[in-house]
Amino acid sequence: MLIKMIRPATRLDAVSEYYFSRKLKEVARLNAEGHDIISLAIGSPDMPPSEQTVERLCEVAHDPTAHGYQPTMGTPELRGAMARFYERWYGVELDAATEILPLIGSKEGILHVTLAFVNPGDGVLVPNPGYPTYTSLSRLLGAQVMPYELSASDGWQPDLEAIERMDLSRVRLMWTNYPHMPTGAPARRETYERLVSFARRHGIVVVNDNPYSFILNRSEPLSLLQVEGAKECCIELNSMSKSHNMPGWRVGLCASNAQFIEWILRVKSNIDSGTFRGLQLAAAQAYDNSREWHRHANIEVYERRRSLAAEIMQALGCTCDPAQVGMFLWGRIPEGYADAEELTERVLHEARVFITPGHIFGSAGRRYVRISLCAKDEKISEALKRIQEIWN
Repeated sequence: MLIKMIRPATRLDAVSEYYFSRKLKEVARLNAEGHDIISLAIGSPDMPPSEQTVERLCEVAHDPTAHGYQPTMGTPELRGAMARFYERWYGVELDAATEILPLIGSKEGILHVTLAFVNPGDGVLVPNPGYPTYTSLSRLLGAQVMPYELSASDGWQPDLEAIERMDLSRVRLMWTNYPHMPTGAPARRETYERLVSFARRHGIVVVNDNPYSFILNRSEPLSLLQVEGAKECCIELNSMSKSHNMPGWRVGLCASNAQFIEWILRVKSNIDSGTFRGLQLAAAQAYDNSREWHRHANIEVYERRRSLAAEIMQALGCTCDPAQVGMFLWGRIPEGYADAEELTERVLHEARVFITPGHIFGSAGRRYVRISLCAKDEKISEALKRIQEIWN
């Protein structure tokens, strides 16, 4: 009997398995062999949410009427809390009913926004280095990925003059991410103002992915939507994963004008059926966390850990910009290595510490490594000790 061969969709030819998905299998194998790998690679906060947040989740979970389908648009309580959060912290007024869309994490928002605005063959501007999902999802959806280069000499801010020399005739979307991952470049008001001007002149939707504005930031957090006119042509994604220690809860938001939100909702409503009511009401509770909670539960913890991570970078001979923010440390490798992966593989197999090579964020990261601050102080200290024993 002849069996016809089954092939996957051709869109899979454009992407490979996510680096961390693949590498964590290797780390799991090494651990199973008894190597006790310390992971300083992934940005998954290891601290819990606020106590009030967990209590609210448990309270709603015990309500027998709370387990049905929820509106894709999110509950009024969650949308209202998101609007209050933006007004309280960013000074941005949003209509909770029409200008906010809760997301199952901002990664979902990248998919929905691209589906809502980009046709196959259209161009999408993505930062190099930048979050790999901007590129992979664009390719999966048949868009033309157009990298724009970021440079340490420019503080990893977009060179809009260079971008305007590109052929922008088919570009529909531009991804930005400030505070920036992986480089830790802080958000700048002047960058946001220039981005809004660029979006208005070219009819390009600029999407700022903004999950890191509270991490290692003792000043007022910034939002692209603070700029006059931004809401007309821009979108901002935000997430509770980093700022509220809730990565596994998968709660984020999309904020923009009512028309953009309606278009994105058309996509989202055909893909999911809303998040558990307990998660939504607990997330609404978390948005009311005090300044003291953010300072003690996030900022002070990450400040201690970054000091230790800086010692690891120094031990490896890497150099770092002290102005970095966010939950990672980004360092340039010594000239003696061909590329970052040569260094990270040595760290993994000799010191039994897993750190991230910068090339996974784009070609501009080829000579950089990234260390996550999402590990207990004692684990980072142990990683430092192991590396010092090998490198000294």
